[in-house]
Amino acid sequence: MRLRIASVGRAKGGPEAALVSDYMARASKAGRALGLGPVDLLEIDERKAQGKTAQAEALLRACPDGAFLIALDERGDTPTSPRFAQWLATARDAGRRDAVFLIGGGDGLAPDLVARCDKVLSFGRLVWPHMLARAMLSEQIYRATQILSGTPYHRV
Repeated sequence: MRLRIASVGRAKGGPEAALVSDYMARASKAGRALGLGPVDLLEIDERKAQGKTAQAEALLRACPDGAFLIALDERGDTPTSPRFAQWLATARDAGRRDAVFLIGGGDGLAPDLVARCDKVLSFGRLVWPHMLARAMLSEQIYRATQILSGTPYHRV
């Protein structure tokens, strides 16, 4: 199952972008044997998609038909890392060919887009800058590959 992070906004380099790139590369390599990956990032230019509705339309265009959709939203579920890994494994095992993680702009995701998603993920009740959310998400995707592989990377 191919994995994509579709996010409003463009990275301008820096340590967060380096973390995202590193974890996506690790997840792509580790996930290959598990049927997860590659992992890629699609950035939506905020100047070309202003407002939640335009951003939702642009994000949906980044989603292949039948993709397993996961919205990042502060009101979403806060699963454990093993549960998050299970979300991906269950979607993969159900024959989903793609999973797309959706990160909105500064005002978040449009409610109708969130309602269309299979899962809604939150990193807690705090609001995180988008670049940190990308870094945390890419690490959790890598961690999921390690959990599903049974490596000691994830310790409880």
